[in-house]
Amino acid sequence: MIATVAKAFTVPEIRKKLAFTFLILALYRLGSHIPVPAVNTDAVDQIQENFSGDSILGFLNLFSGGGLQRMSLFALTVMPYITASIILQLLTVVVPSLEKLQKEGEVGQQRITQYTRYLTVALAAAQSIGYVFLFRTFGEQAGAEIIENFNFFNVFLIVVCLTAGTVLLMWMGELITQRGIGNGISLLILASIVSGLPQGVQAWWTNPDQVFKVMMPFIALAVIAAIVFIQEGQRRIPIQYAKRVIGRRMTGGGQTYLPLRVNMAGVIPVIFAASIMAVPPTIGRMIQQPWAQDISNFFSPNGAAYIVGESIMIIVFTYFYTAVTFNPVDQADNLRKYGGFIPGVRPGRPTAEFLDRILARLTFPGALYLAAVAALPTLLINQTSANFFFGGTSLLIVVGVALDTVKQLEAQLMMRNYEGFLK
Repeated sequence: MIATVAKAFTVPEIRKKLAFTFLILALYRLGSHIPVPAVNTDAVDQIQENFSGDSILGFLNLFSGGGLQRMSLFALTVMPYITASIILQLLTVVVPSLEKLQKEGEVGQQRITQYTRYLTVALAAAQSIGYVFLFRTFGEQAGAEIIENFNFFNVFLIVVCLTAGTVLLMWMGELITQRGIGNGISLLILASIVSGLPQGVQAWWTNPDQVFKVMMPFIALAVIAAIVFIQEGQRRIPIQYAKRVIGRRMTGGGQTYLPLRVNMAGVIPVIFAASIMAVPPTIGRMIQQPWAQDISNFFSPNGAAYIVGESIMIIVFTYFYTAVTFNPVDQADNLRKYGGFIPGVRPGRPTAEFLDRILARLTFPGALYLAAVAALPTLLINQTSANFFFGGTSLLIVVGVALDTVKQLEAQLMMRNYEGFLK
């Protein structure tokens, strides 16, 4: 991987894309330190214990790269966009008009993307209002008003700034995808998590539990090794192409394979599950009622209810996202259209059923793997009564996004080599 990155810097075109990606990420980190107007930053500094790693606010703060605890311009990050994407993808299954748009190719996908952006603005505005009232309740703890001159104008100003920050991040993520390297939205989340690495290392080094200090590096290395092993695992389906006569020449023939990955969904189900499971405790913290506080404590990120719920959500979203991204019927039709077939399987419907059966067998262990990697490190940390900055979800996102980005780099380098060979 290091050799691939080093080689990428030797190609001018790829070097420009990497520089553009790093520039956007640097602007994102800069915006995470700019507070929104009408907020008392001195009072915000007095409530930092509410954003500890074992609370729901600490979990959300991790995905914002510390922007939430500073009430910065990018405090919401891209979570409203991810939630909107989840809702639109679910609606495409149950709403016929959206399903028809999805099948219309690039034009239909642009319409769905536009709907996702509109929904992102609405969700960001609603979440901003909730955070304004949540931070207002911390005023007694801080000993001063966090929202200065709490009135309609200041609340409206803060909501507009936070919503605009989310829209700006959504645009920056799309710019990285189009003009940089990697998936822009995933890289923004990666930058948020990695920015907390120094605090995570400090929390590990200063932890009084000596067993935890010794075992944590081995646990992290084991989780990373498992992620890499499963992410790279694939089932190769042999594909045979029949020879065809075009004019006076015989073309085609040969054998290749169709790679089916064990985890075809990547880290998307983990991000989806984390977004959904963060909703109940966040609402519980916003509503200052005893029953709401009980809900927030019940769905604490290190609690059993949260771990079980997140694992179930990950399994469900893995099956759902795999079904959305890979359609066995379309694959079978494409194979038959270009004269390809699987040895021993008849073209058409039998091929689709064969691919669907293989995909179901691969998706089940892949879903269990994602749920286990997200839950087991947290369970092990809970057994040691230690508070660590990172969990399985964070490691899974970081390693998964890094692997996908390196693969895109390798593809860019390979394409560059082909162009040089043709010249």
